[in-house]
Amino acid sequence: MSCLITCCTALTCGLCNCVASGITKRSARLAYCGLFGGFLILSWVLREVAAPLLEKIPWINTSDTHTKEWYQIQAVLRVSMGNFLFFAIFALIMIGVKDQNDKRDAWHHGGWIVKMVLWILLVVLMFFLPNAVISVYGTLSKFGAGLFLLVQVLILLDFTHAWNDAWVEKDEQKWYIALLVISIGCYIIAFTFSGILFIWFNPSGQDCGLNVFFIVMTMILAFAFAIIALHPAVNGSLLPASVISLYCAYVCYTGLSSEPHGYVCNGLNNTKVVTTSTLILGMLTTVLSVLYSAFRAGSSTTFLSPPSSPKSGGKKPLLDEEELEEGKEKEKEKKTDAEARPVSYSYMFFHLIFALASMYSAMLLSGWTSSSESSDLIDVGWTSVWVRICTEWVTAALFVWSLVAPLIFPDREFY
Repeated sequence: MSCLITCCTALTCGLCNCVASGITKRSARLAYCGLFGGFLILSWVLREVAAPLLEKIPWINTSDTHTKEWYQIQAVLRVSMGNFLFFAIFALIMIGVKDQNDKRDAWHHGGWIVKMVLWILLVVLMFFLPNAVISVYGTLSKFGAGLFLLVQVLILLDFTHAWNDAWVEKDEQKWYIALLVISIGCYIIAFTFSGILFIWFNPSGQDCGLNVFFIVMTMILAFAFAIIALHPAVNGSLLPASVISLYCAYVCYTGLSSEPHGYVCNGLNNTKVVTTSTLILGMLTTVLSVLYSAFRAGSSTTFLSPPSSPKSGGKKPLLDEEELEEGKEKEKEKKTDAEARPVSYSYMFFHLIFALASMYSAMLLSGWTSSSESSDLIDVGWTSVWVRICTEWVTAALFVWSLVAPLIFPDREFY
């Protein structure tokens, strides 16, 4: 047996060393995504199997009233907290990194054996913390998850604008038609889905004014997006407006489906298919957001780019006189640039996205709650409702601001 354990340990160390040595500077972002994927898998597995083990740990099993669902939530939150601390520590370390000569640039891209060991240690140490600390983290995670939802909106806006610009630049009729068809399709789906929400969350014979307000507001926002985007002064595009409208309808649905199961206006009281689908869709959007942010960070756009980066879109007007005066110093500047090349994206914000995504994933897997009273309910509670509804409204405000800001401040660049 001892020989077998020794062999397994050696193989594991060899595998980690092989994987770590194979991570290059370009594949570092993919490695962080892989680490985050490992966190999701571990959280999901422990959510299903760790309850009997946690019942045997005295500093976790402090009450006979704890249910199986409570232990599942504890497992998810503890793994999430370890993953959050890992990325939060790196986010703090990477504050102010502007060029690749900074020692912290090497820390961001290398040292993967140390990073893997640190990640494992942090996750394991979380299971030695008292329940009170985990309860505080569970509460904070609700707000961190809401902030990540806003980051998802920024990512979605970046994606839709890039998508729209790419097809418009082709300057061919078929691409304009495709944009129009997709935009109309998104609006049809958004309004059809909103109509279905009336059936699900406004049962006949019940006074469901709050639900009606949420759904009607979602439809009004969708109309407003189109009107503002197509206004001649704005000269926007219908595609981003339609995609944001569809996203707002989805967020409204997740908020309404999170209403307590005893609430008479929740027409989905007696089904767990809804919570499962919400969980799967939420995890899918989280993974896509993290992957997109990781790879978009190294592109030629402004996303995640620090002000000092040539990819940040900052343009300074250069006068001919200045060019003539500085012409003699160009060779020195080239040597300086070669020695201290600016980073292509913000390492701090990159890690911050992963940290917030850890909180959001924990809320999805734990049902947005860390209390034993509602631990037997998956993805329900008024806190969850208001976090998501407020996220929808802030999403609308951010999108409208992105449209009207260039009109209010014409001398500033927003793209």
